[in-house]
Amino acid sequence: MNKLPLYEKVGYAMGDAGANLVWRGALAYLAVFYTDTFGISAAAAAMLFLVVRLSDGVTDIIMGMIADRTQSRFGKFRPWILYSAPFLGLFMVLCFTTPDFSTTNKLIYAYVTYIGLTLAYTVSNVPYSALMGVMTPDDTERTKLSGFRFAGAFTGGLLVMGFLPELVAFFGGGDDAKGYQLTMYLFASLLIILMIITFATTKERVTPHASNEGNLKSELFDLTKSLPFIILPLLATTLFFYYRDLYSGVFFALVMTAMTFVIKKLLNKDKQSLTGSQRDMVDLLTNKPWLVLLGIGFLTMMFNGIKYGVIAYYFKYHVANELMAGQYFIALLVVSILGALATGKLAEIMGKRNLFIASLMLSGILTTAFYWVPSDNLVAVFTFGCAAEFFAAMMPTLFFSMLGDSADYSEWKNKRRATGLIYSAGTFVQKTGGGFAGALVLVVLAGYGYNGMDELTITQALPGMQLLMSWIPAAFAFLGAALMLIYPLTSAMTQKITEDLAIRRSNV
Repeated sequence: MNKLPLYEKVGYAMGDAGANLVWRGALAYLAVFYTDTFGISAAAAAMLFLVVRLSDGVTDIIMGMIADRTQSRFGKFRPWILYSAPFLGLFMVLCFTTPDFSTTNKLIYAYVTYIGLTLAYTVSNVPYSALMGVMTPDDTERTKLSGFRFAGAFTGGLLVMGFLPELVAFFGGGDDAKGYQLTMYLFASLLIILMIITFATTKERVTPHASNEGNLKSELFDLTKSLPFIILPLLATTLFFYYRDLYSGVFFALVMTAMTFVIKKLLNKDKQSLTGSQRDMVDLLTNKPWLVLLGIGFLTMMFNGIKYGVIAYYFKYHVANELMAGQYFIALLVVSILGALATGKLAEIMGKRNLFIASLMLSGILTTAFYWVPSDNLVAVFTFGCAAEFFAAMMPTLFFSMLGDSADYSEWKNKRRATGLIYSAGTFVQKTGGGFAGALVLVVLAGYGYNGMDELTITQALPGMQLLMSWIPAAFAFLGAALMLIYPLTSAMTQKITEDLAIRRSNV
């Protein structure tokens, strides 16, 4: 039976509710925590957000390979959700702790704890995302499951983003550093409980063909030989993004040219001479739906990440009511839950591709309106923000559902399935987009001379905040809509792939 019971859909959603206590908390408040409470400069914090993403480029791929090759009585993916929960809670607390260190040691502490948080998140969220691809073989049911997932995600986000300012004020009593730490103890405890619920209520049903390829140890050793080809493009992109000068531009161009040559050489090799990990990479690089989704995932995360990353600054300085940011987040996330739950039905009517394009365009247009909305007109601020968020909520819901479709496409085309690796790339571009979005917010603010510890710099940074709430994120939405035009999987083709795979699996 392909139809999932309601309790399992809700149980799966609890995992992303827990994960988003971390994800949304870091996305919305970590930047302003670093600059205004911990005392790190905006420029240093921007580089921190970018550098941490270099580690994600490797760890997400490794975790996807490990998860795909995990064999246990609990399945491939579920055990990792359980085992990673306490570490994720620990680093969540440590990231929002403010030890009395020197400026240099504060920066070192921020690097260590933020990298620890992203590693723990990788170990948890890559298997969690991949779990959706093996709970049911039905693509329509996966879209509905994705809707439940992101309803859970937005509920977790609602808790941390909507109530964090009030909880910090309540627990801190005027001491923000103490307030942040005690608040994170509360959220970390809740996170662990929610992860246990997901582990206990879900089941893995899709079992790929057994593979005779090398064991995990040999595959990871083979991967280490390819690490420069993973790290160098990320490093080149990061340096060019941050410095935007001639030297970083030349380095970026040289690295990307070399990578193009290496990829072409790999694709021209005889598949029989490739190792298992190389076959995985070739399958991905020849999977057009997955490649399009890779770009879409980055662009949509830039769109959403920039919007969420600047809200705390916008309400603190533009609206002059810092606690109002929590109410705004609550409004956005309530609307997000409705948008996520509506996605499955709308996708059945319009098709996933068409719905994705419509959501990108409509959300982008409504976001640009913020440029002309007066900050003291809170009715207009909330109206345009919530309207844009209804359509923006459909983007991650569709994205992760369509990653499952691309995994089906790979199995249909190549007779091999690497669900964990495909979803690890999805979580990687989401986290990379989130990191670059957070960094872009800080880069723009630094460009306007913003210093969170100097009130004299605030007025000159207000135009930058206005752009970050409007035109800058909207540009990424419009680029995403253009890219989605070349997505090749229609509803009819997806249905044919699902039917062919069902027959193939029944004959094994």
